[in-house]
Amino acid sequence: MSQLLKRWNELAEVKEELANRDWFFGTSGNLSIKVSNEPLHFLVSSSGKDKRKKTNEDFLLVDKNGKQVESTSLKPSAETLLHQQVYNKTNAGCSLHIHTVDNNVISELYGDAGEIVFKSQEIIKAFGIWEEDAEIKIPIIYNFADIPSLANEFSHYVKEDTGAVLIRNHGITVWGKTAFDAKKHLEAWEFLFSYHLKLLSVKNVLRTQAEISI
Repeated sequence: MSQLLKRWNELAEVKEELANRDWFFGTSGNLSIKVSNEPLHFLVSSSGKDKRKKTNEDFLLVDKNGKQVESTSLKPSAETLLHQQVYNKTNAGCSLHIHTVDNNVISELYGDAGEIVFKSQEIIKAFGIWEEDAEIKIPIIYNFADIPSLANEFSHYVKEDTGAVLIRNHGITVWGKTAFDAKKHLEAWEFLFSYHLKLLSVKNVLRTQAEISI
């Protein structure tokens, strides 16, 4: 089996798992996986496709500039430039971007602060952090409508082979050394977002009940 086909199948499996979680609302989200280093080629989601469906047009091969390697009628995702930043600046092997209600709400609640910090959560171990009372934070950047501007802002936070950035009212982009690592980190971030919002909701209910009882 060729390297291209191996990576295609690997990314297709990730897409199927994320689709089963219903993390691709409309045609939102995009995925990529590195195929080769020299030259740099990576598979990226085709634009406008329903990612809950499995077809032979789900991905296309692009180069380090995000341009199609072969002649095709397919167009790469509009946000291919973000994936391009990941592969040009790090040794990451996979990059995943999804829009969920939870990550959008978190980004709006904490967007003015430019980040959100999570502490003392067991799931943080998914990021390879094992210290007592460990904490992890994720930056939140402005959602520029102009994709080159968005990619430029995003690039300031692409420094390691694994990482994540929240785009305000847009979604999260996560990258890792392998598809498994990227998916694991994405799941951990979404757990933290969901937990935090549920905790805020419960606290609000308890506060309201306390005020009523006074």
